[in-house]
Amino acid sequence: MRCPKCTSVEDKVIDSRISKEGSSIRRRRECLECGHRYSTTEFIVREGLVVIKRDGRREDFDREKLLRSARAACQKRPVDAEQLGMLIEDVIDALEAHYDSDIPSRAIGDAVMQRLRKIDEVAYVRFASVYKEFRDVSEFMHEINALDKKPAAKE
Repeated sequence: MRCPKCTSVEDKVIDSRISKEGSSIRRRRECLECGHRYSTTEFIVREGLVVIKRDGRREDFDREKLLRSARAACQKRPVDAEQLGMLIEDVIDALEAHYDSDIPSRAIGDAVMQRLRKIDEVAYVRFASVYKEFRDVSEFMHEINALDKKPAAKE
């Protein structure tokens, strides 16, 4: 790891913690050159996952792209980074359990929406508006009214 302050590659691990779901490790590090402390997160490398887009195109699965879209939906909402990380890992684990290597983009969006709804309904509606490509306010209203009518699905 390179120190974000001085770019030295000499560091020592001070503390390591495994995530609740066991698919990542957070490490607290200290640079041996400048003494700066920083955190890193290690994830399981998931190779060979391919997303099948709505138009039939295929692209490599990108965890960071999924995290960015969920983070955008949760912007200025009371959802912390750890909750988002757990949500993304939960989605990926569920998709890997259900699909081999080809995952339809619809399944990814549905899985994120299902979990976002349990965490924050405003973030859920934001994500749904992009994912479902809402074209006008009536579609927003329909989705919001549907929130009142049915409870969030249990896993």
